Amino acid sequence: MLEIADWIAEYGGENYNWFVKRLSGNDTLANGSHQAGPYIPKGFIFDVLPSINRVDIKNPDLKFNLYVDSHMDAREVRAIYYNNKFSEGVKNGRNEVRITNFGGGASPLLDPESTGALTVFAFLVRGDATPECHVWVCRHATEEDIVEDRVGPVEPGRWVIRMATGTGTPDLFTAPPVRANCWLEPHELPPTWLTKFPTGMEIIAKAAELRSDALLAPDVRLMRRRECEYEIYKSVEVAIELPVIKAGFDSVEAFVARAQTILQRRKSRSGRSLELHARTIFTEEGLVENTHFTHQPESEPGKSPDFLFPSQAAYKDASFPAANLRMLAVKTTCKDRWRQILNEASRVPEKHLLTLQEGISEPQFQEMVHANVKLVVPKPIIEKFPKSVQPHIQTLESFIGDVRLLST
Repeated sequence: MLEIADWIAEYGGENYNWFVKRLSGNDTLANGSHQAGPYIPKGFIFDVLPSINRVDIKNPDLKFNLYVDSHMDAREVRAIYYNNKFSEGVKNGRNEVRITNFGGGASPLLDPESTGALTVFAFLVRGDATPECHVWVCRHATEEDIVEDRVGPVEPGRWVIRMATGTGTPDLFTAPPVRANCWLEPHELPPTWLTKFPTGMEIIAKAAELRSDALLAPDVRLMRRRECEYEIYKSVEVAIELPVIKAGFDSVEAFVARAQTILQRRKSRSGRSLELHARTIFTEEGLVENTHFTHQPESEPGKSPDFLFPSQAAYKDASFPAANLRMLAVKTTCKDRWRQILNEASRVPEKHLLTLQEGISEPQFQEMVHANVKLVVPKPIIEKFPKSVQPHIQTLESFIGDVRLLST
């Protein structure tokens, strides 16, 4: 079988257009949805399969070969554009693209165990010739790290598109999105941000300013703030880095060094963002740091969970009841990383894990249950988990309500 580095070398260059996402419970068969396969936005499909972008015929389609090289799976799939919205006399018609014939549960792309896996679709476009697609479904965290070293962090519910330039090197940057409420033009940024990239907490504080949402439930507030923070981050990145890129580089080494700095900054932001948002919301909900919770405490020598409740002092106090202690780990994705929390905070038998992963397979959930790990998931995402799992997931609001009682 191919190794991921070899696969990237073969399918990451000229004429290959990448679509990268983490498979959700709706993409796979994990939550029993009837979706035909992984969701890929219509705009990207039209870019790589332009022959189906037409409304003069009903539901144009195209068959092409798709190879899931990570799992040695190959089959002919069908892309179809359901376009009856544009048919005369049709009300509330469809205007969507689907790719079908993946083979049901036998496909690695639909296997519930693939839920949460980072996945790369590499479309080879050869003029008027029939295209083909090579896919890699990451099998473990090391493969995901290698992909993210190439494209930057990919969070649940978001995706990365890399269109080939025709020069053998994919674009490093895409154009900034159409301005949204949280997108800041250079003149709207604090002057110091243009000379030194702001810290994660500075950006999150700005997001809280633009999206106060004080009357919204913590779960909804968290999701809206994350979207806002991401827009702010991207607007700062464009303001700082785009002029440098346009000015050019004196050497390949200088270009690679700058690109690595940008990618590492993105990974750092992705790794800390959810944790810092949670800390901000805890404070907004009336939890006092070091009284009701401690951020980044030391539980045992060499061990530092993300949060302890009610405090590190209570955890260190042998007379404080262990039943009144809580630990919260924060991981944007948890498919292969949830086991990392099992040895944190040994006095707390049940580990809570806050994640944004959009679904998980039932067998993996049962592994978590047996390991005494309880998922905390923002309410808007819970519907993407299997119906049998949903009743056992705790919302962020519910978790905050529980920990309020610990120090009383």
